[in-house]
Amino acid sequence: MTEPQIAVGILSEKEIRFSFPEEFISSDGMAISGIQQAVYQKGKIHWQEKVYDELSFTPQKNTTSFFELQDVTIGINFHWERKEVQRFKGKLKIIVEDDKLTAINIISIEDYLTSVISSEMSATASLELLKAHAVISRSWLLNKLRIENEKLKNKMQPDNADSAAISQFSTLNSQIIKWYDHEAHKNFDVCADDHCQRYQGITRASTPQAVEAVSATRGEALIYEGKICDARFSKCCGGAFEEFQNCWENVRHPYLIGQRDSRTENLLPDLSIEAEADKWIRTSPVAFCNTQDEKILSQVLNNYDQETADFYRWKVCYSQQELSELIHKRSGIDFGKIIDLIPIERGTSGRLVRLKIVGTLRTLTIGKELEIRRTLSTSHLYSSAFVVDKEYKEEYRECKEEELKIPSRFILTGAGWGHGVGLCQIGAAVMGEQGYKYEEILSHYYPGSTIERQYK
Repeated sequence: MTEPQIAVGILSEKEIRFSFPEEFISSDGMAISGIQQAVYQKGKIHWQEKVYDELSFTPQKNTTSFFELQDVTIGINFHWERKEVQRFKGKLKIIVEDDKLTAINIISIEDYLTSVISSEMSATASLELLKAHAVISRSWLLNKLRIENEKLKNKMQPDNADSAAISQFSTLNSQIIKWYDHEAHKNFDVCADDHCQRYQGITRASTPQAVEAVSATRGEALIYEGKICDARFSKCCGGAFEEFQNCWENVRHPYLIGQRDSRTENLLPDLSIEAEADKWIRTSPVAFCNTQDEKILSQVLNNYDQETADFYRWKVCYSQQELSELIHKRSGIDFGKIIDLIPIERGTSGRLVRLKIVGTLRTLTIGKELEIRRTLSTSHLYSSAFVVDKEYKEEYRECKEEELKIPSRFILTGAGWGHGVGLCQIGAAVMGEQGYKYEEILSHYYPGSTIERQYK
């Protein structure tokens, strides 16, 4: 295998503003520099008084050349969403997609990885953590490219790509179960936001350590029984790993199993049992990711991630009105007043796989974990590993008996940030700080896997 080039979808808008500080060559052979604007009109790209179906710009041989994109949204649908100007190496491609223009960056996988590591975490993280992250990010991407290539070989129809975005949508009378995965992109390999891997080009400086981490592990991927691993990761597991099938497709990966995020405490309670999950979530068990060390957290988290103060354990409160209106808005279903949130099924980390919402007008069970997180937050609840406490108004004369059964307030006490499958970034940062090598970090979070070089 030679080093692959990948296509990264950066943004989709009716108008795209971009600039070239140095000359790039357009797909119709023009040397271009300076500020540019492409506009969508009637299914076509309008640029410099010409009309195109597709447009691309290639840098001159000077490898330091870059282009800039204006108004790139980062943290889409998360609490820290914002727009910024971003810089990218490689080629710029603009296509028509869904009545908008989509800007795509064509770049080598190793350059992509240097940015991903700098974007996912602070590039000041320990070298061993950065090496570990380089290997898992490369593994995840190579695994995804392999799957897409197999689909092409099987001559699957292009329309099927959309169905994988929601891989299951069960609408039985009392249950809606969805899961969301990374395969919703038809016209590029990966997107630039957290839906795939956070990629921001060369917008943020890559330190020599980030470059060294990618270079030192060049071509390396995690392998299990001869196949490249689907190496998932999240910010904070909350002390226990979740299993793949509890978040996505009902397929069990032996290297993504439930276990304790610790080398000193190996015993993990059965967190699929409600009483055990309740005790686990309400306490603060020993784990690599159970840290308040700002030096370590700043290695893993960029400034906008550090705006979130609670990772290992957290609490969210809603009034009756806030929760009922939120669930109605997010699910599109009017439950009336919310009477209860009842755990139906939990995974190995205590994360809810299925949750029953009981309302005065409707009762429905939802899942999996991301659907639960989306339904109970204006963006994404930190995780689905939570327990619920309800408060009631004190009885008073004007209150009808039925209203006494309706909670006035819901308190969600939770654990971790993200799905909790695979590498726990905060836990891995602690391991790196404690002197563990990247091979040891990877064997902890992906037991049974090996590291093998895929290309030179």
